Amino acid sequence: MQLVIVNTGCANISSVRFAIERLGYQVQVSDSAEVIQQADKVFLPGVGSANAAMAQIRQKGLVTVIQQLKQPVLGICLGMQLMTRHSQEGNVDCLGLIDTEVQKMQVGELRLPHMGWNQINVSQDNPLFAGIADGSYFYFVHGFAAPVSDVTLASCDYGTAFSASIGQDNFYGVQFHPERSSDAGAKLLQNFIENT
Repeated sequence: MQLVIVNTGCANISSVRFAIERLGYQVQVSDSAEVIQQADKVFLPGVGSANAAMAQIRQKGLVTVIQQLKQPVLGICLGMQLMTRHSQEGNVDCLGLIDTEVQKMQVGELRLPHMGWNQINVSQDNPLFAGIADGSYFYFVHGFAAPVSDVTLASCDYGTAFSASIGQDNFYGVQFHPERSSDAGAKLLQNFIENT
């Protein structure tokens, strides 16, 4: 099976690669349109700001390439946010793969970014969460989030409820970092590779 991580130029690519390799799979990091198009499964990681990451993707000529993918694609953290229509972070149009948008989190007295372990509630029966118990803990680092909506696969609460995972067609996204989320994160990556 050909697994490819899109080289968005973001900093968490190597930790995502190591997490996949620990599961026993080989994975390639690439920004080649041809390599990405031929993959069986595609990972879209990201850390940093939405406008900087979108600028990188545009500069590499990968916007249309990613939009036209028919195989399963998993966006991780900022990568998930880039799958939406729009992000308030930098007021930037994103890839428009999943019908929602990203907003600054409203958390009252709590501090931002939302950082650390938090529980998720799985809201849709989806192969991504097969064998992962409701209430499982995942590791988050973010200050922007997608609201709970029809495309929410799992939610989380930090001051208010937000989408911990979203999905539409062949596109899946997780706001947390599965590569830093111990056994539950490893299970989710394995589910994506084997079950989607």
